[in-house]
Amino acid sequence: MKITVIGSHLCPDTLYALCKLKEAGADIDFQNLSASLPDLKAYLAVRESNDMYEAVRKAGGIGIPFFRLEDGTETMDLDVVLKKIK
Repeated sequence: MKITVIGSHLCPDTLYALCKLKEAGADIDFQNLSASLPDLKAYLAVRESNDMYEAVRKAGGIGIPFFRLEDGTETMDLDVVLKKIK
């Protein structure tokens, strides 16, 4: 299953998720917010308009890693992703 991971190579949670997904054999499309302004802009549009980010915005967080699966699932929960690819 193809999984888009939006995060940063500077974020330990993102690096952990990438390792776990590789171990599980996932087909990963990594969008590194620290290296790509177009990816950052696209992510900010999602973050500012998606209700799942309300608590993250209130807490002043970033909300990464963010996962988008080829079936349309969008989540910040690595466990949800890992269950879908097994």
